[in-house]
Amino acid sequence: MMKLITEELLDNVTREAQENPRLRMNYNLHESLDAPIHRLLNALEPGTYLPPHRHINKEETYLVLRGSLLAFFYDDLGNVTEKVCLDPSAGNYGLEIPAATWHSIIVLESGTVIFEIKRGPYQSLSPEDIAPWAPASSDLEGAAVFMKRMLEV
Repeated sequence: MMKLITEELLDNVTREAQENPRLRMNYNLHESLDAPIHRLLNALEPGTYLPPHRHINKEETYLVLRGSLLAFFYDDLGNVTEKVCLDPSAGNYGLEIPAATWHSIIVLESGTVIFEIKRGPYQSLSPEDIAPWAPASSDLEGAAVFMKRMLEV
């Protein structure tokens, strides 16, 4: 059966993200967490914190369907090695994140939705794949300070 990505679907996932305390919501297009390729919409709101992390054995691709965000790559010490603004209205649509690369994003606009593709099956991040030099997701104050600092890089 065809799976159509429409403005109505983006609006629905965005509404769920806005109502979620984490300010984000996934909409999976793949059938199960064991699927060999994961394809999903990720609705993200400003203020959502994704701690810098890496996926040791998998690349990840982001395509921005609407809205905008900053994407950051880091070295092992937490220094920013690359920064890009993904914004379809400015002609920057997406990026591929190489395997084992520390990365994070900061959402710039309400209603931002990305299409994300990565190899399955789903595996939660191991502690060594969450950056030790960045605040934990449970540290709300530290996360806010970290994101403010990243906006100034």
